[in-house]
Amino acid sequence: MKSNSPQEFNDYRAKMNERILSASNNKVIKRIFNVDTNAYMDGALDKKTKEMLGLVASMVLKCDDCIYYHLEKCHELGVTEEELMEIFGIANLVGGTIVIPHTRRAMEFWDNLNS
Repeated sequence: MKSNSPQEFNDYRAKMNERILSASNNKVIKRIFNVDTNAYMDGALDKKTKEMLGLVASMVLKCDDCIYYHLEKCHELGVTEEELMEIFGIANLVGGTIVIPHTRRAMEFWDNLNS
């Protein structure tokens, strides 16, 4: 999956999540998916803060699918471009210059979210 189209990304993600979750009654997989969903709910930290943290971590870990997911959630939660650039700054500071290509793709995906 190499598209920077939000629609293609979401369609592929939904299709493959359904495929994985319906493949068997594997409790480990289902619980991991559930923990991931629940981790980003409001708590001591609000959803927006958690999604921004998730975006930084995903960039440092160099996971484009995760980056796209968190970018879309950040967009939905009202992250501004000014905030986004600070997120990118922290990710590049922590992750080093190897994060720059992911920053480029992230910016392209963000622009596609806004078009």
